[in-house]
Amino acid sequence: QVEFVASGGGLVEPGGSLRLSCAASGFIFSIYRMGWYRQAPGKERELVARTTSGGSMYYVDSVKGRFTISRDNAKNTVYLQMNSLKPEDTAVYFCNKYPPILESWGQGTQVTVSS
Repeated sequence: QVEFVASGGGLVEPGGSLRLSCAASGFIFSIYRMGWYRQAPGKERELVARTTSGGSMYYVDSVKGRFTISRDNAKNTVYLQMNSLKPEDTAVYFCNKYPPILESWGQGTQVTVSS
């Protein structure tokens, strides 16, 4: 079945960086658009960034210039490099197809930005 395993989260101070990874399985990764999503406490899950199979990228305005999404089709993995982190970036981060498979979110990885 389709599975997404996100990793790389942690506690970081404002201005710091983290690199998230997400290993995907159960489908032909290389032909699908992939996205990173996040859900902050008390808020709905939102799309943060997405990439096409060819590497074109989209970012939500709040992360433009700070986050970079990339993918390695040979490893069935999508990455999110997060720089200049802000407290408002605190959330659980998930990867999924774009548009997402609603029953395949996985556990995500917690990112906490705090001093």
